[in-house]
Amino acid sequence: MTITFAPRAVLFDLDGTLADTAPDLGGALNVMRERRGLPAMPIAELRPWASAGARGLLHIGLQAEPEHDNFEALRHEFLDIYEGISSLHSVLFDGTEALLAGLEARRLPWGVVTNKPKRFTPGVLAGLGIGHRAAVAVSGDTTPHAKPHPAPLLFACEQIGIAPEHALYVGDDLRDVQAARAAGMPVVAAGYGYIGQSEIASWQADAIINRPQDLLTLLAA
Repeated sequence: MTITFAPRAVLFDLDGTLADTAPDLGGALNVMRERRGLPAMPIAELRPWASAGARGLLHIGLQAEPEHDNFEALRHEFLDIYEGISSLHSVLFDGTEALLAGLEARRLPWGVVTNKPKRFTPGVLAGLGIGHRAAVAVSGDTTPHAKPHPAPLLFACEQIGIAPEHALYVGDDLRDVQAARAAGMPVVAAGYGYIGQSEIASWQADAIINRPQDLLTLLAA
């Protein structure tokens, strides 16, 4: 699988694509477990669920499902805890800085389209030291719909001033590929990311990269 065009902008998912935010997301869950007399879960065990945010982590850590009566209360508790620690241990993946610098050297604007709520996105990006460099940052509640709906990606393209088919999206979750497809946008799967519970090859992305900086090689091909 290869990219056969030169994009005019590159958009990224945040959690599990640009940055390893699992230590803070998992940390919020472990605070909730501690409050309930449960032992902390290893971050390595929680990492595959991190792209699903509160929903995924509450499922694996507290067996809480959206249809349960107390789910919204648990979700709000999780988000309140996470707000206080969202930039504590999150870091860019190895190679992300080289990737972003490479895009900037080519004068390719890049941005972020995440399902993370807006109350967290600017702070996390600032904590990572990249918020001021992004051409656009779209959160899960910026538009009426979150991914896999195409609305966030379409909005990002409007903000940058390009047609969706001239942008490239990179993400580590099936929803990222689904959103890009619905937006008419080429998409690359981040094979180094959280991935979740499905087989990445089945997503039918245009390409899969195993390191962030591999995207530069892909675009140069």
